Amino acid sequence: MEEWTKESYVISMDKKSLNIDLIHEFLTKESYWAQGITRERVQKAVDHSLCFGVYEKNGDDQTQIGFARIITDYVATAYVCDVFILDPHRGKGLSKWLIETITSHKELQEVRGMLLVTKDAHGLYSQYGFQPVEAEKYMKKEMKREEQPPRSVMREK
Repeated sequence: MEEWTKESYVISMDKKSLNIDLIHEFLTKESYWAQGITRERVQKAVDHSLCFGVYEKNGDDQTQIGFARIITDYVATAYVCDVFILDPHRGKGLSKWLIETITSHKELQEVRGMLLVTKDAHGLYSQYGFQPVEAEKYMKKEMKREEQPPRSVMREK
């Protein structure tokens, strides 16, 4: 399985190392795009995606502190989604390293384009060649919305 190391951090594509509970916790309580998603749907998404886990190494142990997944056919497009680094590890260049690792990954070099949706990280993604698209060219059909948890369950920011 492919791995990249930088100081005390590792990016790994080994799905067996992913902490699905941590990913689910972040997506359902911290993200603005997947609040209320079930653990089963997170697992299904991981199973059918190219995944990158970010870990902090501590001796022989490692703790997951970030994640991103790519939905792709390896030819036409790669959709970058569910990207996050946990708060205590932000500001260390890990998001940049993760996006750089994804955009330079050998299996994704043949795709015609990468897509993503962001509400607040345009500055990060533009450093790696992402540009705003012409909205009128893109269409979306809403199929299933995640059930939103009661506000008391959602973590305050």
